[in-house]
Amino acid sequence: MNKIFPSADAALKGIVKDGQLLAVGGFGLCGIPEALIDALVESKVKDLTIISNNAGVDGFGLGKLLETRQTKKMISSYVGENKEFERQYLAGELQLEFTPQGTLAEKLRAGGAGIPAFFTKTGVGTIVADGKELREFDGETYVMERSLIPDVALVKAQVADKSGNLRFNLTARNFNPAAAMAGKICVVEVEQIVEVGELAPDDIHLPGIYVHRIVLNATPEKRIEKRTVTENITEKAGA
Repeated sequence: MNKIFPSADAALKGIVKDGQLLAVGGFGLCGIPEALIDALVESKVKDLTIISNNAGVDGFGLGKLLETRQTKKMISSYVGENKEFERQYLAGELQLEFTPQGTLAEKLRAGGAGIPAFFTKTGVGTIVADGKELREFDGETYVMERSLIPDVALVKAQVADKSGNLRFNLTARNFNPAAAMAGKICVVEVEQIVEVGELAPDDIHLPGIYVHRIVLNATPEKRIEKRTVTENITEKAGA
């Protein structure tokens, strides 16, 4: 089975539709599938519910979907740094299911593991728990959270082999594996594609069984993924 597609547009063709529940990997602007997001904008699908840690920024990442009004609802844990998000939400034009970050990660992980719901103490006594089942365990109150199983997951990895086995780049891994495992269909954007067997088994962070389509983006913009090193003070002093 050939999982490699010639472009992001081709990779999304036939699988994205109006009204879907989508999970998009990334944390801030780190590890976001920017080419797939651009292709989603070009597809013009609408009324989407997007599961993502955040909603990008104005003019980049998921912020583009807000500008084109393709997003109906966000399921997120952080909603700052995006003025259009704020404007739409305060105007009642955008729905928001505000979710604690750890709970959001577990909702995706549980969805990928086939667990329909779980109990957590996070959010008890706050608006996060409004309308949800509460249960006592060992004298402590917990809130029940439903897992998330998106129709499509869009994720970003550094390297894929032709079977879809993935290796992520350090902290750019973030929400990507959980989103990939939870999605009914997973499309991954990568910077490099190698032959099967070139990735050492211990270097594979996510097995290819979870990946359905692969697209190459060898030159991502990476607005936030930058290598920072400490200046060598000894060399500067001439020692």
